[in-house]
Amino acid sequence: MIGAVVLIATAMITGTAGTAAAAERGARAATSGWACSGTPVPAGYVITDYNRSLCNGQGAWYQQPVYDGVWACTGSPIVPGYVITDHNRNLCNGQGAWYHAQPRNGTWACSGSPIVPGYVITDHNRNLCNDRGAWYHAPARDGIWACSGSPIVPGYVITDHNRNLCNGQGVWYHQLAREGLWTCSGSPIPSGFRTTNDNNRNGCNGQGSWYLVRT
Repeated sequence: MIGAVVLIATAMITGTAGTAAAAERGARAATSGWACSGTPVPAGYVITDYNRSLCNGQGAWYQQPVYDGVWACTGSPIVPGYVITDHNRNLCNGQGAWYHAQPRNGTWACSGSPIVPGYVITDHNRNLCNDRGAWYHAPARDGIWACSGSPIVPGYVITDHNRNLCNGQGVWYHQLAREGLWTCSGSPIPSGFRTTNDNNRNGCNGQGSWYLVRT
């Protein structure tokens, strides 16, 4: 998934990221409108259209503040707190565009979309997002099965494994940390806890597990 994010980001014309200082200056002065290719995109803005003829033939991108439900061109920044949930190859003057939305319990977000802090991914569908695949986003809770590769929210540990769920991707059982749990090998251990030398080789569906206690 990390690789997919990189692929989406690199599709943007060179220089849209800019330096932090330039982005900050741009944010102060920015208004919705056309900006020449290579102009930094201010924080909180996305690009929503492309015109090849502007800027003396160099091309220009239309920059505007993000909102829930905006179609943003391929390579546009994804504003923190948003996910991408659909793709259209024909928008942005043929460059393609992605549908930006604020996450909700039950959002299907395209492969490569950011995962908003506090959320995990719990299912996979290969056919969504114009056949690019999508992941089902849900808020973390005690006792949730989350797909392999899902973030593990701070304060949680993983305590079991199932190879068959998540459309064959496999899943891990997430629980709030508490003394007496058997945690899978490789699980994060939150502050205030530690594992003992007690090991169950058969735990976590053969992955092995360790006994959790408070420090």
